[in-house]
Amino acid sequence: MDKLIISGGHPLHGEVMISGAKNAALPLMAASLLTSEPCTISNVPNLVDVETMAELLTHLGVSIERDGDQVIVHAKKPAGEASYDIVRKMRASYYVLGPLLGRLREARISLPGGCAIGARPIDLHIKGMEKLGAEINVEGGYVNAKAARLKGAEIFLEGTKGPSVGATINVMMVAVLAKGTTRIIGAAAEPEVCNVAAFLRKMGASISGDGTHEITIRGVDKLHGAEFKCTPDRIEAGTYAVAAAITRGRLILRNAPSAHMGNVIQPLLEAGAEIEASGNHLTVSMMRRPTPLVVNTAPYPGFPTDMQAQLMAWLSLGKGTSLITENIFENRFMQAMELVRMGAQITIKGNTAVIEGTDHLSGAEVMASDLRASAALVLAGLAAKGKTTVSRIYHLDRGYERLENKLAGVGAEIKRVSAPDEE
Repeated sequence: MDKLIISGGHPLHGEVMISGAKNAALPLMAASLLTSEPCTISNVPNLVDVETMAELLTHLGVSIERDGDQVIVHAKKPAGEASYDIVRKMRASYYVLGPLLGRLREARISLPGGCAIGARPIDLHIKGMEKLGAEINVEGGYVNAKAARLKGAEIFLEGTKGPSVGATINVMMVAVLAKGTTRIIGAAAEPEVCNVAAFLRKMGASISGDGTHEITIRGVDKLHGAEFKCTPDRIEAGTYAVAAAITRGRLILRNAPSAHMGNVIQPLLEAGAEIEASGNHLTVSMMRRPTPLVVNTAPYPGFPTDMQAQLMAWLSLGKGTSLITENIFENRFMQAMELVRMGAQITIKGNTAVIEGTDHLSGAEVMASDLRASAALVLAGLAAKGKTTVSRIYHLDRGYERLENKLAGVGAEIKRVSAPDEE
């Protein structure tokens, strides 16, 4: 099992190229199931989760070709069943349910199983598809869906913790081939939803209102192949922005989607970072400790839960007391106790983390629990005095393309080493 060894205390300087967004690439690949014609998607990051989606599509009988950052998906005659052996590797596998139901009118997909950061049920996905005319039952760990016909409907999707990105995308992918008009009320407005909607439009779908909480879809008979570019990863860009700030360095983030990053840029500015946006580039610098913040995670355009752990690592080096309240997932402070091992002063009270800033962190052996917690520990290691060893970094490979290479290229002392598998 690989580990990262980081010698901290080196300010980062230089340029980082931001990769395509994993959270857009996965549903884009799944959406290619909606047509028998080839679809070419560019700016696709080279990640474990992308490889897993390609493996899932291959399992369904789909042809996949990869050339650099370009993926060609040709779903000429896909199968309608995805087994547990493949689905269990990645929760986002549920994205194939909507396209298969929309195109084949039936699908049998294994439930994806648990998640380290908390429950992420697919009940909203199922309720939305049932509104469109599908008959769905869950039995033996599988979702069995059939629809003699699909008909547009008015669907309320917002859950108890806000709009669901996954449910919005999945229901949208069914509705594009349903007869009549569908209105998704309480839709997620994330940029990744807009990216998928734009791809579907290029395939011949009729969709409006994406980027708001009400999306209208007018069903069409058939979709065709298309060429499309995956949006850049706003969370990766945010992570490198914090890397510049926490090391008191200066980074130029190329291909950063600054138009969709106001919810990340604003708190960084408030805490003292200097940020300049120019076209699709961001320049981030910071030469002092951050001032305290009060942050609440929320659905887009609020502060993203996927940036909460990274911000915690930075604020642990701040002047004064910061508060972070996690409103999306119930178990997403797992990085906190590992940061405490490095000298951070963090107390968890319910769904709020109280962070008493300290003037330095010390390198330690720490263990990652999920993707964004892993990133937070790497950031802390970059700023800490001494050596930090981050284990279980397979989480990082799911969502950050060539992380250690990109960091090393801007001055970090970081290397990946192989170690015996842990029990």
